[in-house]
Amino acid sequence: MATSRSAAAARQSVVSLRRRGSVLERAILEAALEALSKVGWNGLTMEGVAAGAQTGKAAIYRRWSSKEELVAEALRTALPALGLAPDSGNVRDDLCQLCRAMRDAMLSTSGSALRSVIHECDGVTAERFQSVILNGVIRPSTDLIREVVSRGVERGEVRAGALRELAFDVIPAMMMYRTKVCGSVWDDEEIEALIDQVVVPVFRPDAP
Repeated sequence: MATSRSAAAARQSVVSLRRRGSVLERAILEAALEALSKVGWNGLTMEGVAAGAQTGKAAIYRRWSSKEELVAEALRTALPALGLAPDSGNVRDDLCQLCRAMRDAMLSTSGSALRSVIHECDGVTAERFQSVILNGVIRPSTDLIREVVSRGVERGEVRAGALRELAFDVIPAMMMYRTKVCGSVWDDEEIEALIDQVVVPVFRPDAP
């Protein structure tokens, strides 16, 4: 039995050694995301990532000097794109569709990994991920919201004075807050409530 296990370990080692460059890096990044989504930031270890990628810690540290650097790179390369802004001809329906896309991104493996970072990191550590969060999540979301709302202005559904940066932050801010504090999973009913009770009143033409 011991001989059998040794042979299996040797075969695994050979397979690991054959991987080089981008192939090995991709395996490490995927292992980091998988670990984050399952055990969270506090449970993530370089040993666990190495085991998941079927490589050694040295291979990781040659590329990333710390857990923070590894996770930041994994998130940058894997956060899902939201695609194009929906254009159904109705700003309310477009915003609902966009929120569903944002929710699906949050529930993906990389989205779950990002949430574990946001929820578990202390303030100092979280600052290291600020650019990842802003460039990978917040700005793409607000850019699409701005596009949808601007079309609403052209159609007369939205008052021109509503085109303000803070107004575009309302949806991602609410989704992140309620996910973190209230444990919301953002089903379709809750998304529609957010749009109907909060967002549409802010943007409609008769708002002050």
